[in-house]
This record gives sequence, structure tokens and C-alpha cells, in this order.
Amino acid sequence: MTSDLTDTPATPTPRELAGALAGFGRGLLRPRRPDQRLLASITDVGLPEGDRTVTVRTMPQVARSLPAGGLIEGAGLRRRVRNAMTCFVITHPEATFVVDPSYCRDAPDRALGELPGMLRRLVTPPSDTVPTVDSLRTAQVQPDFALPTHAHWDHVCGLLDLPGLPVRMRGIERDWILGPGRPPVGGVRAALTDGRPVETYDLDGPPVATFTASHDLFGDGSVLLVELAGHTPGSVGVLARTASGWVLIAGDAAWHYDQIDLIRQKPAFPGDLVDEDRDAAFATLHRLHLARHLMRVVPTHDHDASSRL
Repeated sequence: MTSDLTDTPATPTPRELAGALAGFGRGLLRPRRPDQRLLASITDVGLPEGDRTVTVRTMPQVARSLPAGGLIEGAGLRRRVRNAMTCFVITHPEATFVVDPSYCRDAPDRALGELPGMLRRLVTPPSDTVPTVDSLRTAQVQPDFALPTHAHWDHVCGLLDLPGLPVRMRGIERDWILGPGRPPVGGVRAALTDGRPVETYDLDGPPVATFTASHDLFGDGSVLLVELAGHTPGSVGVLARTASGWVLIAGDAAWHYDQIDLIRQKPAFPGDLVDEDRDAAFATLHRLHLARHLMRVVPTHDHDASSRL
């Protein structure tokens, strides 16, 4: 750890908050349109061959009802959708691992207290939200490691209750969190330090389906990590071959499946505050849109999509 590392979280400024709120209003009336040229330029290079499969399970979680327009730009505020702090367990013959260990015990004090008041009220889940450690114990799952799709608080803070559990994380994502500079809010840095082994990987493999790069996690084509740029510097999707077909855990590349189906970005509030690169995130939605016929795409927070697993 370098000497200029600071534990002061990066929080939005009043100007950034005001700009995001103004953008929310604009997007509600006139959402960003899909880029037809980009769609036409994306090539599907196919999926890897092989016969080894894995199982993908969703850990039980409490959902909350939110206005669709809070997750999907332009969706309006009357329709309601279900949102949840989902985590997944993938079982491969060589290892069992948890994808997006989402929620810790006492999260309001240990993680959410770092968030600005307005944002904290927006993202605080129900009081009966199930901590990841409890769902794993109920399911009698003892993971060998954790693999977050990205390192925001609601995808890693469950690690606070799993001391010593190794983490596998894309190298540029680890550098963003643990290198010099201000970490994201929500106790993210604490979840990845204190002696925890963090093994990094790069997307060193070829394009897969509509995605530009990949990493074969076990070397047998059954679990591939794919590029889902934009939400954070190193966001990935976890693409798994199951007995019933391919499943892609898409993290926060989308918050709801309708974003993928309609190519709708997150609303500016809070999207402008949580997407590191809005243009890259919007481009990723186009790739997911074209991939949705090849695999079941599951945004981590879409309770209905994840429950179908």
C-alpha cells in the first residue's frame, strides 16, 4: 500500500448531484436513443465449444419495489419493478465460488454511512435484506473464492463477514480500488484489505459472442469472464455454460433487463454518479442487446430475472 493512499471516500459534490437531478428530468421525457450505427458494427463471433457445464444458483433475497424510471431511463414512475441485492453461487467440478457477495450484516453502519444522505436514502435496501454470509450458511455453501463483477459496495460488502475468503478480481479494478486515490463509498476498500488474498486476472482471451475480450476462468470454456465496460474501469460479466444453456451474470452493466431489451441507459440520477464512463456503459448495452438471443442475461439487481435461475 502506498504512502499517498487515502481512505477518504469519493462522494458526489453538490454540483454533481444537481446536474444528475437535472439530467434525470430530461431523460424521463427524452431517453437516449440507441445508436444504430454501433449496432450494425457489432459482430457475433460465437460461443466456445465444449461439453463441461456448471450450475448457477441465485441465493434467496428480499426484493423491494421501485419506480421503473428510477432504474430505466424514460420508463416512467408509475410502473413498479423489483430490485434486490442478489448474489450467485457457481459450482464447477474444480471449485465453488460466489459471484457478487452483495450484503453484509449491519450494512447501514458498516457501509451505507459513507454515502451522502440523498443517495443513501435511495439505495438503502429493506431492513430484512439477507446478508450474504447468512444465505450461504443456510444453503450450506462453503465457497472457495469470491468473484465480484465489479467493486462497488453492493457487490463486495458481504466480504466483510467472510474474512480470509480469497477474491479474484480484474487487475484494473483492483488497482482502481486499492491504488492511490479516493476509493468508492461504502467500505469497499475495507472489504478487500486486512490480509485477504486478492488474485488478479486480465481479459487475455479472444472475443466471445458480441463481447470484445474474455478470460477463461478454468481453461475449459465453461466459465468465461467478458468485457462489460463503462460502469467501473474493470466491470465484467460472468458467462457460464449450464446444462440448460448459457447464462450471463451481467453485474451492473444494466440494473434491469428492460435496459437491455430496449437499449435504455440508467437514469442520470443516479447513473451519472455511479457509471465511470456513461458512453462506454451505453455501448455495452448495445452488445448485451445483441447477445440476449444467445444466452440468458441476468442483471445482478433484477430480482425477477435472477429468480428465474
